[in-house]
Amino acid sequence: MSANPITATVDFDREGVQHGFLKLPHSHDGSAWGSIMIPITVARNGDGPTALLSGGNHGDEYEGPLALYHLASSIGDQDLNGRVIIIPVMNSPAFHAARRTSPIDGVNLNRAFPGDALGTVTQKIADYFQRTLLPMADFVLDFHSGGKTLDFVPFCASHVLADKANQERCGAAMRAFNAPYSVTLLEVDNVGMYDTAAEEMGKVFISTELGGGGTARAETVAVAKKGVSNFLKHAGILDGALEESETINLDMPDARCFVESQSIGLLEFCVELGDRVCSGQCLARIHDVHHTGSKPVEYHSQIDGVFIGRHFPGLIAMGDIIAVVAVPV
Repeated sequence: MSANPITATVDFDREGVQHGFLKLPHSHDGSAWGSIMIPITVARNGDGPTALLSGGNHGDEYEGPLALYHLASSIGDQDLNGRVIIIPVMNSPAFHAARRTSPIDGVNLNRAFPGDALGTVTQKIADYFQRTLLPMADFVLDFHSGGKTLDFVPFCASHVLADKANQERCGAAMRAFNAPYSVTLLEVDNVGMYDTAAEEMGKVFISTELGGGGTARAETVAVAKKGVSNFLKHAGILDGALEESETINLDMPDARCFVESQSIGLLEFCVELGDRVCSGQCLARIHDVHHTGSKPVEYHSQIDGVFIGRHFPGLIAMGDIIAVVAVPV
């Protein structure tokens, strides 16, 4: 098996707090001997569990990076029982380009696992997480939000797993994060995901969707900051009681939770995020922008539930997800 070219300027086994980089050599027109520098903080005190915290898996999602840059600047080894590895921006090229995918190779990092040490830039990053970082971790938190094309109610998520004991551990971590909504999430496509890689290793893994629209709001950043603190307390790495408030527990039982566009046009929503909806209720209309006089196409909920996610831009294409509905538990 080929060695990954990424090197760390931090020592993962050293006590104390270190700030450095994951350094990936990258030769390009602007720098023949250049490198992609991915910021990393490692804080360790004793032999407790390890938490791996990441944001910027997609480069147009900002709550995770904001919460993790804040944590990296404030964490102290005296506060810890164990080790925290903080990577605010997993996909540095995508983040600096404000894109979901890398501008270098066009690859979506969250569909690139297990990666390839001899592959493209994004595949090398995935391989380093797969073979170097994930094996160190006991608890894994990967922040997401809707980016430029989706918007969500702020929720923390875990998945249905074949390993029911680990599913319960992940569910407990999700509940400890204590977002306004806690969702047992059904993925549209989980092949090649970081989530799947971590779960197949038996790690306690949770993720989030905290808003969207290619920006961050004070409300959603506050959810991220509180949640990561609660997550570390739940893992036994930080001392103190969880900061808890009401959460709405939701499930996504099957594909009826997704409403998909079969039209192209101007999108009009008929409900707001967080609304209770009924099966058969009109969620959105799509208007034909090339002709006047035609009636819009209506799209309806297929189940009773809560409207938790939506397409964000005003224009929509065929095959795009219009709406996501989850069922209260």
